[in-house]
Amino acid sequence: MRLLASLAELEDRRLSPYTGWTREHWVALADHLLLSARGHASPEHALLSFPGEPGGYGPRVDGLEGFARTFLAAGFRVAGEHGRDPRGYLEWYARGLAAGTDPASPERWVRLDEHDQAKVEAASIALVLHLTRPWLWDHLDERVREQVVAYLAPAVGGKYPPINWIWFQLVVEQFLASVGGPYAREDVETGLALTDGFARAEGWYADGERRGYDHYAGWALHFYPLLWTEMAAGDPAADARRPGYLARFERYLDDAVHLVGADGSPLVQGRSLTYRFAAAAQFWAAARAGVATAAPGLLRRAASGIARHFAEHGAPGDDGLLTLGWHGPWRAIAQSYSGPGSPYWAAKGLYGLALPAGHPVWTATEEPLPVERGDFRRVIHAPGWLVSGTRADGVVRVVNHGTDHATPGDHRTDSPLYARLGYSTASSPVLAGPYAGEPLDQSAVLLDAGGRPSHRTGFETLPAGCLPTGTAVGASRWRAHWVEPDQDAADHGYGRAGEVVLGPWITVVSAVRGPWEARLVQVAGEGAFPLRVGGWAVPEGAAVTSSVVPGPGLDRSDVAIAEDATPLAGRTVIPWCATAGPARPGRWYALALHLGASPAPPPPVIVHDGDAARVTWADGVEDVVTTTIARSAGAR
Repeated sequence: MRLLASLAELEDRRLSPYTGWTREHWVALADHLLLSARGHASPEHALLSFPGEPGGYGPRVDGLEGFARTFLAAGFRVAGEHGRDPRGYLEWYARGLAAGTDPASPERWVRLDEHDQAKVEAASIALVLHLTRPWLWDHLDERVREQVVAYLAPAVGGKYPPINWIWFQLVVEQFLASVGGPYAREDVETGLALTDGFARAEGWYADGERRGYDHYAGWALHFYPLLWTEMAAGDPAADARRPGYLARFERYLDDAVHLVGADGSPLVQGRSLTYRFAAAAQFWAAARAGVATAAPGLLRRAASGIARHFAEHGAPGDDGLLTLGWHGPWRAIAQSYSGPGSPYWAAKGLYGLALPAGHPVWTATEEPLPVERGDFRRVIHAPGWLVSGTRADGVVRVVNHGTDHATPGDHRTDSPLYARLGYSTASSPVLAGPYAGEPLDQSAVLLDAGGRPSHRTGFETLPAGCLPTGTAVGASRWRAHWVEPDQDAADHGYGRAGEVVLGPWITVVSAVRGPWEARLVQVAGEGAFPLRVGGWAVPEGAAVTSSVVPGPGLDRSDVAIAEDATPLAGRTVIPWCATAGPARPGRWYALALHLGASPAPPPPVIVHDGDAARVTWADGVEDVVTTTIARSAGAR
C-alpha cells in the first residue's frame, strides 16, 4: 500500500482536527523511509548510497550521510518506544556502525580528520547513541565501542567553522565524555562562548557573524543547545545555561509558529531547503524540553502540518525515497555540498518520535496555527522581517529588510535564498535560470547600460515597527552595485564576491497589511539608471496570484515568465514595473504589491507628500508612513 493511502486510513480528526495526523502517522512515515532506504545499503550496512548524481564531496561522503541521517530516524523511532524494536532497526544499524568505524573494512567511513563533512555526520551518530544508549551502545561489543570512540575522537581539538557546526563538536565531545572517551573542556568552553555570540534579539540566533537567518535557527541553533544540556545534565555549566536557552527558545517559538502556512508549508527561504520537514524539529524540541508557553497541541499541529505538506506533494516519492528537491525532485534547490544522502536530514523532523505515546504533545488536541486564527502582522527585528499572515488564503509573507547572509557594506551578488525583498509559504524565489543571478522577483534594482540589474547585498537595515493601526513598517537602503562574480567559488547558497562597480543609493520603505505591501522607492546619487521593481514570483496556475500596481513615474510594466525556475512549478509568473527612462534622483516612487488569493482586495492608495506618504487600505485604515530616513542616504 502506498504511503498516502496508508496515512489516510489512520486519520483522526477528533484528536487532530487540522491535519488528521497522530503519532501513528509519524511512525508510518519513519518506517516507510527506513525500510525503503535499506535497499540502497552496502552489504554491511555502513553506507547508504541513494540514486542520483554524486554530491560535491563524492560518493563516500554521500554514503556516510545516508547512514548517519537515516540512523537519526531509527534512533528516534526506538527511543520513543523505550527500546521496543520489532523491525530490528538497532541491530541493522549496529552492523553498519561496526563496519563503518573499522579502519580495515572496505565500507569504512570517511574520518573526521579526512573530510569536514564527516564532522557533521558524526554529530548525528553521537546523538542517536545518546538517545538509545541502554538498547544499543550498552550492547555493542567492546571492540566496536572502541572503534566508535576512535572514529569520533578527532572532534577533540578539531577545527570547526564558526557557525552552527560548533554544536556538532560539542555534541560529539559530550557523548565521548559520557562513555569515558577523550574530551577537552577547553573545546566546550570555547565553543559555548562562541555560540553565545550568535544570539540576537527576541530569542533568535544568526548562523555566525553574518546576517544568516534561516531554518538553521530552529533545526540547529536552538535544537542543539537543549540537546547538549540534556546530555551534560549535572554539569554546572550545562545546568546553569539551560534556563537561558529555554527562555530564548520560548521567545523564538512565538515567531516560529507564525511562519508556518495553513497548508503546512514552511517559509521557502534560506539554504538547505532540501531537508524539507526537518523544519518540524524545532517544535518537537520545544515539546521535549518542556517549553512552558508552547501549547502541546499547537506544537504538534505545526510539526504535523509540515510533514503532511511534503507527504502530499511527493516527498517521499513513490519509491519511498527522498530526493534533492522540495516537493518532488528538483536538483537546482540544492547547494554544491548536497548529495543524494543529504535530504535525509529531514529525519530531524521525526524527533517527536523520541517522545513516548503518552507525552502531552501526542495526546493533546491540535490547536490552530496563528494564520488559522486570523490575520496578523508582526515585526521580527533580528532578521528584519515584516510578517503578514492572512486567514482567507492561509499564506504567510515576509518582507525582508534585514537578511542577506552578509554584513553591511559587503558588496556581493544577491543570493536568491537570502537577499530578496520578500519570501512566503506560497511562493519561491527564482533559483534557476537567468533571473536567479540577475534579480527580478522581489527586487528594487537599477539597470546599467547593458540592462544588467544591480544587487542589494550589504544593505543597511533601518528602524521597523508596527503603527498604532497594526500595519507593519520597515525599511532598508543600500549602494546599488554590479558584480562580476567568481564562478569557481563553491555554492553554499550565499552571495558571491567579485569585481564590483558601485552605483547610486536606493532606499526602500515597506508598509505591510494583509496581502498587500505599499512600497516606496527612492534613488539618491549620481548616474542615469532606470529603476525596476519586481513582485512576487508565483507558480503559473496556482491558487495564489501576484500583482504589481505601479504609481506615477513607473510607466513600464509587464509580466515575465520563467521556465523551470523554482521547485513549485514548471512555469513561474513574475510581474514587474519600471521607469521609462532614468530614475529621477530624490523622487519617491510608489507602488503596491500583492500576493494572495484571487480576487484580491483593492490595492492601497498611496499619496506621497513631503516627508511622508499617506496610505489608505481597502479596509478603510489610513496610515502615515514617514520617509525622512532617506535624507542620510542622499547625503552619502
